[in-house]
Amino acid sequence: MKASMTSKERVLCSLAWKEPDRVPIQIYLTPEMKEKLEVRLGTKDILRALGVDFRTVAPKYMGKIKEPRDGLHFDMWGTGYRRISNAAQGTYDEAVELPLARLKTLDDVEKYPWPGPDDFDYSTIPDQCRKLEAGGYAICLGGAGFPDIVNGVSRGRGMEQVLTDIMTGDEVGMAIIDRRVDICYGILRRGLEAARGKVDILCLGEDCGTQNGRLFSPRKFDDVFRPRLKRFYDLAHEFGAKAMMHSCGDTHEVMPAFVEMGLDILDAMQPEPPGMNPEKIRAAWKGKLAFCGLISTQKTLPFGTEEECRAEARHRLDVIARGGGYIFSPAHCIQPDTPVENVLAVYEEALGRKFPPAR
Repeated sequence: MKASMTSKERVLCSLAWKEPDRVPIQIYLTPEMKEKLEVRLGTKDILRALGVDFRTVAPKYMGKIKEPRDGLHFDMWGTGYRRISNAAQGTYDEAVELPLARLKTLDDVEKYPWPGPDDFDYSTIPDQCRKLEAGGYAICLGGAGFPDIVNGVSRGRGMEQVLTDIMTGDEVGMAIIDRRVDICYGILRRGLEAARGKVDILCLGEDCGTQNGRLFSPRKFDDVFRPRLKRFYDLAHEFGAKAMMHSCGDTHEVMPAFVEMGLDILDAMQPEPPGMNPEKIRAAWKGKLAFCGLISTQKTLPFGTEEECRAEARHRLDVIARGGGYIFSPAHCIQPDTPVENVLAVYEEALGRKFPPAR
């Protein structure tokens, strides 16, 4: 039996391509699903209850945000959102006021009231790190919204327009993209500086795949995404952290580029697309690119039986996790129509213990 490890030790061991005492664990939840688990487990600390090994530090935004109006609330980029109910028993924020769509010239881009790294308070990050270090956790900074070029810009400009900007090289659209990239980069750099080497993983996001393959051609990826994303991977390594990037969809054709650029962990891996067979991609990239995810949130968790969920979890533990380089996690946020017992079943397999029965 392996000696018990702290969360940080466990994560770093796996990312060094060695087997820890147990697989590192992560989770992604909608707010509604989090509430259901809190009720079922009788605790507000779901991360601790489910054995999650990661915790995140963050600066506090101190800049201006538009006042809510007409049922809309706004983010720091100026986009207005309306809360929408969905068929999965949850709600989400739909971008309905798109201020970046109104930018028609480079002068418009220059005059726009962009947020900036100086709008954040980084002073509490050292204390956040100290507390998490005391708990033995692996410390993260950032998230899937950094730089999140396609999705992030589309929330203020519209998806069709952003894709058109990228494909045509539109100077205004590319100027908006670069403004977002520079702002995100500056925020993360300031956060890493404040953390003074305590951040283990710099978390990033950029959707590079669809359900059927890569989102952009190799040439377009190299022209637009490679130089912009590599800045962030290099930033992580400059401060001694691993670079982890979320991407939805089938990215197996993009993985060689990710490795060349220096990405350490590809996050929230979907097992359903044709090119994302867990065993095949694991064999292709073992020792080079760690994976986080591969527990199906499209099929198995929401629609499978409890035993099917356990079987998928055991496959990831017995086959994919062997030799390190794997973080046990759902492929995306677990939706509120997912049976709670299915969620607990996969985490029981990962933890090797049972949760108390429902009261």
